Amino acid sequence: MKILVYGAGVLGSYLAHELVRGGHNVTMLARGRRAEELEKNGNVIRHYFQLQTTVSHVSVIRELQPNDVYDLIFVVMKYPDFEAVLPTLAANHSSHIVMMGNNASPGDMEKYLQTHSPVTKKVAFAFQTIAGWREDARVISVRSPRTQITIGGLGEDLSWRSVIDQALVNTKYKWTYLTNMDEWLKSHFVIILPLNSIATSYNGDLRRAAKDKKLLKLVIRAVDEGHQVLEKNGFTVTPAAQKQFARKKRKLFYILLKIMLSTPIGRILLSDKAVSANEMTALQQAFDQLKIRANMATPHWDELQHYSAPVQRS
Repeated sequence: MKILVYGAGVLGSYLAHELVRGGHNVTMLARGRRAEELEKNGNVIRHYFQLQTTVSHVSVIRELQPNDVYDLIFVVMKYPDFEAVLPTLAANHSSHIVMMGNNASPGDMEKYLQTHSPVTKKVAFAFQTIAGWREDARVISVRSPRTQITIGGLGEDLSWRSVIDQALVNTKYKWTYLTNMDEWLKSHFVIILPLNSIATSYNGDLRRAAKDKKLLKLVIRAVDEGHQVLEKNGFTVTPAAQKQFARKKRKLFYILLKIMLSTPIGRILLSDKAVSANEMTALQQAFDQLKIRANMATPHWDELQHYSAPVQRS
């Protein structure tokens, strides 16, 4: 397959690596220094837990032209950056697009692409469970041996999922299809926003944060309030176990959260390197709109927004 990965950050670079492994003709859209790195050195990835470095060679473009047709385009970028690329994607004559990453407004994006394109656009939304950062012309990838991808449409089964299957079949990905990715994506950012407040509260010192009992309990209660906001807006928390975990298994949630913050992987996943501050701000703004529509109080969520670490005594 001829595949374009639109975006060359951590997630896009790892996706391109796997698609090359799968035997596809892969092009990456990158600009500036990142484009130069890819052209000169290839797509260099240091697999953090696997203790290995790989180099995959891809074609590189800096702009997507209307007549550059691909069998499948994966758009992999941070949520605040999606809007800027929609006109280019709409003008392009490729039919199949997967928008991959955190997303608070998938419905608006799908409507824009389908309304403004000269060809019929089939759009899916996806999220891959991977973290990392860029360092010295390479990507540091933090992942499990088989990275999970959750994929779906907006309220209906994807009639063209065979195209995605063909792209992923020979990779190390494990993928799952959902009927309503909008609910999954909203449920996802409702839990990651409180979790990422932990690092902010302690200026990145997660070892200290792990010892703050009040903060960890506040995070759990904020997650529960976030789920309530979604439910009041008519959304189903997905997966269902996520809601039950925050509402009925708080002791277990507390223990697991404390363990995560005390281990290297937890500190990596919530570190400044792995978290985009501007993306968290954009997602918080989206949650604020949901809260206004729900017309309900979220005292724990609000307190968490302004929480600061207690002053240490000598």
